[in-house]
Amino acid sequence: MAGLVNNLLILFLIFQNSCLAFRSPLSVFKRYKDAAKSHSNECLGSNRQLVPLSLSDFALDIRMPGVTPKQSDTYLCMSLRLPVEEEAYVVDFKPHASMDTVHHMLLFGCNSPVSDEDYWDCDGGTCKDTSNILYAWARNAPPTRLPNGVGFKVGGEKGSKYFVLQVHYGDVSAFKDKHKDCSGVTLHLTNQKQPMIAGMYLMMSVDTVIPPGEKAVNADIACHYKMYPMHLFAYRVHTHHLGKVVSGYRVRDGQWTLIGRQSPQLPQAFYPVENPIEIKYGDTLAARCVFTGEGRSSETFIGGTASDEMCNFYIMYYMEAKHAVSYMTCTRNINPEMFKSIPQEANIPIPVKPDMTMMGHGHHEETKSRDAISVMQQPKRDEEEVLDQDLNIEEVVDWPGISLKLGQVSGLALDPNSNLVIFHRGDHVWDANSFDSGYIYQPKELGPIKESTILVLDPNSSAVLHSTGRNLFYLPHGLSIDNNGNYWVTDVALHQVFKLASHAVESPLLSLGRALQPGSDKNHFCQPTDVAVDSVTGNIYVSDGYCNSRIVQFSQNGMFVMQWGEETSVGQAKPGQFSIPHSLTLVSDFGQLCVADRENGRIQCFKLETGEFIKEIRHPLFGREVFAVSYAPGGLLFAVNGKPYPGDIVPVQAFVMNFSTGEIIDTFIPLRKKFEMPHDIVASEDRTVYVGDAHTNAVWKFTSPEKMEHRSVKKAGIEVQEIKEAETVIEARLTNKPMSKELLKKEEKHHVVQQASTGVSFVLITTLLIIPIVIFLAIAIFIQWRKTRIYGADAEHKLDSSSGGILGKFRGKGSGGLNLGNFFASRAGYSRKGFDRLSTEGSDQEKDEDDTTDSEEEDVAPQPPAIPPSS
Repeated sequence: MAGLVNNLLILFLIFQNSCLAFRSPLSVFKRYKDAAKSHSNECLGSNRQLVPLSLSDFALDIRMPGVTPKQSDTYLCMSLRLPVEEEAYVVDFKPHASMDTVHHMLLFGCNSPVSDEDYWDCDGGTCKDTSNILYAWARNAPPTRLPNGVGFKVGGEKGSKYFVLQVHYGDVSAFKDKHKDCSGVTLHLTNQKQPMIAGMYLMMSVDTVIPPGEKAVNADIACHYKMYPMHLFAYRVHTHHLGKVVSGYRVRDGQWTLIGRQSPQLPQAFYPVENPIEIKYGDTLAARCVFTGEGRSSETFIGGTASDEMCNFYIMYYMEAKHAVSYMTCTRNINPEMFKSIPQEANIPIPVKPDMTMMGHGHHEETKSRDAISVMQQPKRDEEEVLDQDLNIEEVVDWPGISLKLGQVSGLALDPNSNLVIFHRGDHVWDANSFDSGYIYQPKELGPIKESTILVLDPNSSAVLHSTGRNLFYLPHGLSIDNNGNYWVTDVALHQVFKLASHAVESPLLSLGRALQPGSDKNHFCQPTDVAVDSVTGNIYVSDGYCNSRIVQFSQNGMFVMQWGEETSVGQAKPGQFSIPHSLTLVSDFGQLCVADRENGRIQCFKLETGEFIKEIRHPLFGREVFAVSYAPGGLLFAVNGKPYPGDIVPVQAFVMNFSTGEIIDTFIPLRKKFEMPHDIVASEDRTVYVGDAHTNAVWKFTSPEKMEHRSVKKAGIEVQEIKEAETVIEARLTNKPMSKELLKKEEKHHVVQQASTGVSFVLITTLLIIPIVIFLAIAIFIQWRKTRIYGADAEHKLDSSSGGILGKFRGKGSGGLNLGNFFASRAGYSRKGFDRLSTEGSDQEKDEDDTTDSEEEDVAPQPPAIPPSS
């Protein structure tokens, strides 16, 4: 019996040691130390990346591993894995860098760095997944310590597992001696749970233009805040050379409260917010950057080069852990009029002594620079961004909407309830006989389409919620929906645009153009393709069309305002020239209207107020045609191209782009059926995308895998509450509005599931811990039974004397030692393997798949000669 007790004691000690090793960070530090990369010997300072500070706290040194940049404005990245699996909290940042060599540093948190090399050129990006900004440093900024009880949460089930350090080496003349650089930052982390979770709110202007010689130019940013309360404790400003002062405010009930104000030419640290400021639901966050254009001979734009500028206002905040959001952004100005009452201090530059700006920002006027805050201009180089540059879009293969019986799908839109609205042609088909040479619709005797041409679908089940539009249209084309839920449609046969109430489409609220009469003056259209309505001004924009090459603007009551555009000239299409302006999208975040210039294979964007050309987006992957374009708030632009011409190899597909840079983030195609003539595309802010095809008469639903995972079982439990429902609950709570019974039930269910998930996790962990004990007990009892049979009554004495005591039992020595390899090897047929030590549209008309002739719409303009595609 004593032998059994000894064996149980040994097993208890083994188990206790395992538990302590699992729970104590010190045991993790030992393993981490053995595997961690060491700093270059040529670097000064400690070469220990991880330093235990106490049983619960440790320091993590994140440094460049001895690099020598060879070119100015080089961006280098390195990653370091969090040494603990449990949740930890960053509570302190201590920079190790000098503005003599480093322009700025950024620290990101993510789960999948783009490289596992010691360091890499940040051209390839920082993270494969979504990254959050944790820290930013520039211009000899001092250390940043968070308030007591506040930390950036990392690790655990949902936190970042890796830190990625990005260092911008502005002027490499300091490296003439070819010394090695180990700039970086030391983090103080603790595994003690923090009641408040820190986050970063980034406000930035993306479309400011600074005229040359202008003494003062303002860049204004403002957004409504619609989340749980957050408490501000630090701020940081950033511009390039022309910035004079940057100020940030909370606006509540018309009162402006200063968050922070600083010169961007001073050390760009996180300065403390002097007075505690709470931001709650319904507040407005506003910021202003003041620039000067003096000394410049041309316009200066927001961008990443030395001749460009930036306007960024960072806010560090904390929120209650249960409501915490780690990263938020604002790139809009939702109310330009409000800045008429901004405090005068925001317009007064802060004087800076020359010795405080000795190096400026490390830029040389002759050298390209890519500041990491230029989110919209250099998304892969400058990873401090709103957008996920590794966003993937995939078809929702279980969405039943693809089986709907439709005619040629010409238009798609989302109503204010996020329902999908489809505009299709029923039994009417656009073919070579639809129009004569004067663009007069020929089969008028068929009358209008007798079927419902407008279908409203549930976005999840694709069930038809409502159908309308019988006996109204001949050849439907474009569809958009305004903030009030009114439908705006175009009919290329009628040459008209209509505003329809969603509940009574039979009586148009507004009609533009003359029925069945093509024309090019302010009262006529010629096959108008699409319409867009500005939610702020109510202005109406019509793309006109297949036989005109213009954009026409009307007031909200239908009065002609102006038009712009002209037919494409011979050779390369110029800005403002069109060859079938086929689709429109309003980019409200930037005050722009973008046009799918179909036959020119590009997207053109213009200022809403003036029609002034802003930019062109063109890619070789577009091929010769771009059919449709859709903007999703937050900076993503979606588009579809056309079927390749004979001999072309570019496939027909859909695109996700960074709006500001035009860079393609992802391309996608359906898994069921295939694109033939994807005619329209619409995208929502949550990255749900729908594509309608005028040849296959089908509609597909796409979304990101992350969103699909959000709607299903996740690693950490089951998500049952959709984001929009959560926002409604937030609004109801923070504005004291009553919640609907349905929402209350859903939220109650959400809490029940969360509790169940927590219970399951506890049971699972307990079970996993108990199983080894049971196994060891079973083995010990079996050994004791076997010994009793072999040695009889003297078994206990022989076991003790031959084992060398407890230490011998641990090592498996003697005949009675607990050695799993020997024990299992004694069983018949068992191999020791595993226990031994390891060795070191043409037109919208239908055509057959084999028909290689050009379609009617393609013949509207002469086919352009084959030219090398350009970007």
